[in-house]
Amino acid sequence: MDNRYIVVEGPIGVGKTSLSNILAGRFSARRVFEIVEENPFLANFYADRQKYAFQTQIFFLLSRFKQQQDLFQPDLFHSVTVSDYLFAKDRIFACLTLDSHELALYERVFEALAPRVTRPDLVIYLKARLDVLLYRIRKRGREFERQFDVGYLEELVHAYNEFFSHYTETPLLVVDTSDIDFVNNELDLKSLMESIDRASQGAASQRLVQGKRA
Repeated sequence: MDNRYIVVEGPIGVGKTSLSNILAGRFSARRVFEIVEENPFLANFYADRQKYAFQTQIFFLLSRFKQQQDLFQPDLFHSVTVSDYLFAKDRIFACLTLDSHELALYERVFEALAPRVTRPDLVIYLKARLDVLLYRIRKRGREFERQFDVGYLEELVHAYNEFFSHYTETPLLVVDTSDIDFVNNELDLKSLMESIDRASQGAASQRLVQGKRA
């Protein structure tokens, strides 16, 4: 396969970690998962976004940067790395949650760190309708997501779509998961993996996959 570093991205509840696990198993890859539950500010952020936004965002930024730095180290056991987040997307959350002064400070830190981060060979962007995301978030039942702000999720989905509509830094595969279940449906998974295999072999620099069952 041509791509040694694959990133799976998308809004909260879309299935990033599930697909990352599947790909890691398929390619015997090293897994790099974003630290979510370890963020000590996250539960408070969902309860009071304005008060805890900056602490939450800076923790995510620095923890993601530390993980990304590890990617520069040679791995003797795996030739492929799969991650469930793209470092550059951190700005999406910052722009949604921080005020102008906080964002200016955040940007200074981000600009100092971003050039030192490994660029993926392929990004897989998973998207889904708002109602589907809400169902999946509630189904997984994380305690800190019980007070999840639906308006915030709607803003986040819009920001993600806007970000990836202009994304050109790496090859990009866009997958609409609204009407497919690649975790529990073998046919859906087979179709998705065929698309990823084609993209991983460099068949196209950009491809759009509409996830619809026949």
